Amino acid sequence: MIVLIVDDNKDFSSTMADIVSSFGYETKTLHTPDDAMNFVNRYSKSIGLVLLDIEFAPEEKLDGLDILEYIRKNYPSIPAVMISGKGTIESAVRATKLGAVNFIEKSIVSKEKIKSVLESSIAPTDKKSEAEDIKKFLATHGIIGKSKAMLEIGDSIIRYGRTDLNVLITGETGTGKKLVAKALHGASRRAKHPFVTVDIPNIPKELFQSELFGHIRGSFSGATETKKGLFHEANKGSIFLDEIGEMSLDLQSNLFIPIEEKVVRRVGSVQSEEVDIRFISATDMDLMKSMNEGKFREQLYHRLRECEITIPPLAERKEDIHDIIEFYVKKHNDDFEESKFFSPSAIEFLCEQRWHGNVRELASVIRVSMQTVLHDRIEVSELHKIMNTKSIHHKSETPGQFLSNTRTLKEDLAEVDKKKIETVLQKCNGNVSKSAAMLGISRETLHNKIRRYDIDVQLFRVRYKKDE
Repeated sequence: MIVLIVDDNKDFSSTMADIVSSFGYETKTLHTPDDAMNFVNRYSKSIGLVLLDIEFAPEEKLDGLDILEYIRKNYPSIPAVMISGKGTIESAVRATKLGAVNFIEKSIVSKEKIKSVLESSIAPTDKKSEAEDIKKFLATHGIIGKSKAMLEIGDSIIRYGRTDLNVLITGETGTGKKLVAKALHGASRRAKHPFVTVDIPNIPKELFQSELFGHIRGSFSGATETKKGLFHEANKGSIFLDEIGEMSLDLQSNLFIPIEEKVVRRVGSVQSEEVDIRFISATDMDLMKSMNEGKFREQLYHRLRECEITIPPLAERKEDIHDIIEFYVKKHNDDFEESKFFSPSAIEFLCEQRWHGNVRELASVIRVSMQTVLHDRIEVSELHKIMNTKSIHHKSETPGQFLSNTRTLKEDLAEVDKKKIETVLQKCNGNVSKSAAMLGISRETLHNKIRRYDIDVQLFRVRYKKDE
């Protein structure tokens, strides 16, 4: 493992190399930004840490912060520590935002300080331990998987999370893009501040500017009071632009200034307001194709895609399916105090499906099964009915179909909600208060759902009396 030292002061570089070497690390010293970036490009997999000066000779076009930004974008797994002879607060702040793991001044460099920096900054060499840490991190954010692809995504989330760079998340519908966005926020310095989601397709075009930028009283008909926008709500935190590919071309330019200059102006106002926001976006569309077709602005694409995370479809990481099943089974049993499980053949059946709807479709089938099958052991025959397949094929290439081909997703979810309520009412012998407590909702909310779904509570009470 190499510790790369980049500083135009050759005497200082040599001293640093001697100190670092005394702790058993191999070192490499370079003195120009171009040499540093060329070395990183060639030997990235061997570099454990970069100790990087901020200031270089005036004739150099790039400085240490430019090198840092380049490393964070292209090699996010390589940690970097900034070293400065001036140590300005502005430089330290910018270095931290770009993802530097530490910042030290040359005036306080000592053998003890360097030892501390090396111990706290160099990534672990124990790959097995590192993989477990990433797996645990993903699980805390509801992302289940141990495949190589998911571990690489976890590593990218952690590395990108440490920066303030804008991230574009791509992947098919149902792969978990929003979970990845939340994990990026959770891994960032902004974790204690708001995470605000902008559901692009569901914002009416005429209300777009008001929703995002806010408005002042009287700025348009119906603006009876001054209102903050979603950009204001996300201040100091992260804003998640979900389904960014659905944004109409004429609205896209509205995002240039907030992203680039971090300022917004409410509708009807002449005053600009500063906002401190990190932009995370997601899409299941091919934005390169959209740009070629003139449907997506190249300027916006490059502003939003400072880093990119692509989530593979579930069909390409089938080794994760078993863990996903276990996760949702445990969640159901914990929530409903039950002990249901899938038989080995049922698990095998689920693992062999194509899941064109990805994790969302698999999770839906598991939830419906757990909430509608009345006995503890769930068999393939019951999955077959739920997924509406014509016959059971353990090597089936046919995608599972969740409940119905004719209903909308909203109607499917309502059906799941109804089945859940009926299952709990049966378990509680028609007692609405107990059922509401088990479902984690108020008695009034449960009564509203019972009316909406036309559930006859008396049936569950009558059944209980007949059983007696």
